Amino acid sequence: MITATDHGPTRVLTIDRPEVRNAIDVPTRELLRDETRRAMDDPAVRAVVLTGAGGTFSAGGDVRSMEGARPEAVRARLAPLHEAVRLIATGGTPVVAAVEGVAAGLGVSLAAVCDHVVAAADARFVASFGRVGLVADGGLLWTLPRRVGSGRAADMLLFGRAVPASRAHEIGLADSLAPSGGALEAALERAAEAAALAPLAVAAAKRMLTLADRSLDALLEAECEEQAALFGTADFAAGRAAFTDRRTPRFEGR
Repeated sequence: MITATDHGPTRVLTIDRPEVRNAIDVPTRELLRDETRRAMDDPAVRAVVLTGAGGTFSAGGDVRSMEGARPEAVRARLAPLHEAVRLIATGGTPVVAAVEGVAAGLGVSLAAVCDHVVAAADARFVASFGRVGLVADGGLLWTLPRRVGSGRAADMLLFGRAVPASRAHEIGLADSLAPSGGALEAALERAAEAAALAPLAVAAAKRMLTLADRSLDALLEAECEEQAALFGTADFAAGRAAFTDRRTPRFEGR
């Protein structure tokens, strides 16, 4: 189950299966995809926070629901997850993860694909796929090396050791730390900062960040296209006028 609640311009999506430490079965994957798309398509939503209920981010995929899956069933199981991951990574709205307790397996994948990860001081990250005989999914083999480097990613994926929040912060898996029990509050504060910026400019930055591992020429070409489009927006006119007048701009996403 995924619950969605609004805090001003920020939508909080909560993985809400605390009885199984927010393990993610197929219906939950489908709901995550649908709620993420709904948030991305809503112009009133300027930022998203992804978190888990009951003091745990997510124990990962629901292993109990995986018994006897044929290859075609595995592909069907991954399809809604991959759609959700693509939406988080490339959608125009920034997504902040609020991690309390454990993020294991797929839980690490969902945190790592977010634009900013807030971890509680006692949180732990465990890329535990090898313990159940599977390879990392949810895009982790793309996001983790980008966050922590290939060597540290290999260390996490090949040895499966738990990474405490302090170490996760040191290596770039977590972007900021919060007191135990305070990850959601801190994530909402960070989301509010993003929500105050020009949404079209933020969306352009997100699109271009996915090009960061391409050639410089490809990135510069994308930069030209995005900047040319933004120069013609009402938000740029509002931001330019506010800068000149030394006041806070009001952006409308157009």
